[in-house]
Amino acid sequence: MKEPWMKGKWNEYKGKAKQRWGKLTDDDLQEVGGRRDELLGKVQQRYGVAKADAEREVNEWERKHGPK
Repeated sequence: MKEPWMKGKWNEYKGKAKQRWGKLTDDDLQEVGGRRDELLGKVQQRYGVAKADAEREVNEWERKHGPK
């Protein structure tokens, strides 16, 4: 998935991101604003996971929720 998808649909999908990563706050999601790199950083920070693990989780989430 490319970042423009996330930016263009972020308001629709940030609730799904909140369901997936419940430790992310509303402020975190607002700050992310659909930027993939920001989402990766927030997942790493809130869950204490390595970058590769955050990347894997975000990729999986994108495959599930992204355009078909």
